[in-house]
Amino acid sequence: MDALQIEADGVYVDCTFGRGGHSREILRRLGGQGRLFALDRDPDAVAVAREIADPRFTALHASFGGLQAALAGEGIELVDGVLMDLGVSSPQLEEAKRGFSFRLDGPLDMRMDVSRGITAAQWLATASEDRIGEVIRTYGEERFARQVARAIVAARSRGAVDTTRQLAQIVEDAVRTREPGQDPATRTFQAIRIFINQELEELSLGLAQGLELLRQGGRLAVISFHSLEDRIVKRFMRDNAQPAPVPRGMAIREADRAPARLRLIGKPVRPGHEEVAANPRARSAILRIAEKLAPSSGTSIRTDSGPAPA
Repeated sequence: MDALQIEADGVYVDCTFGRGGHSREILRRLGGQGRLFALDRDPDAVAVAREIADPRFTALHASFGGLQAALAGEGIELVDGVLMDLGVSSPQLEEAKRGFSFRLDGPLDMRMDVSRGITAAQWLATASEDRIGEVIRTYGEERFARQVARAIVAARSRGAVDTTRQLAQIVEDAVRTREPGQDPATRTFQAIRIFINQELEELSLGLAQGLELLRQGGRLAVISFHSLEDRIVKRFMRDNAQPAPVPRGMAIREADRAPARLRLIGKPVRPGHEEVAANPRARSAILRIAEKLAPSSGTSIRTDSGPAPA
């Protein structure tokens, strides 16, 4: 919240409503003329959001990739702040029917938006062994991806793999060693979820559109929870905090290069021991913050931003 530097009459976007923790706090800090738009691709989250009876608040069913279009539909071209809280939400993990958790037995769905797309079970039923292995290796950084893929294909030849418990057991049998404290199925479930929801592609689209929406001085705050997400966020902010690169061999004056578009604010913020003790799911969270520069501003990276944002 502190990172967004909320102004009473500002316009803000919470790109991941979830169950509204961030949105409710933004509304608390806004004045009577402020506006907040909350997006979520999960219809259940949108239904909860639409229960908030506040004329300053609008809930929209959209993904990161639909950010600009969703706001354009509300007549909004520029905003003062964009917040993105990435990954799966606690309610999604805690509902067995959503299929995100290997700890709860339920249908192997994994879609964040259950109104569209194929389920994880449908994809696993038809994907090739090589493709399954590639997804698990790329999105889960699983060193046993080949063994897991082989085991899934062998299992489906005996019958449908369509529940979370089935998949978790297949992975447990295929992955003989794992880091202390981590379930063998963690990386495989993460990988399939990210792939089914095209999370990294949506993130890249959302970051680019969020930057376009920000007015001068507006803030972009992004919370990521694993290395693949954070790598995309870090590179996006870093690249836009520098003048545009010049193609190799092209002679161009420094003054003619497209200027930096963002200023990095502070260092990445991580949860402290007390926060992790109160909310263990926050242990891997990283918050990165950037500010939109005026078109003529030069490159600047500020690390003396005062107290760590809340």
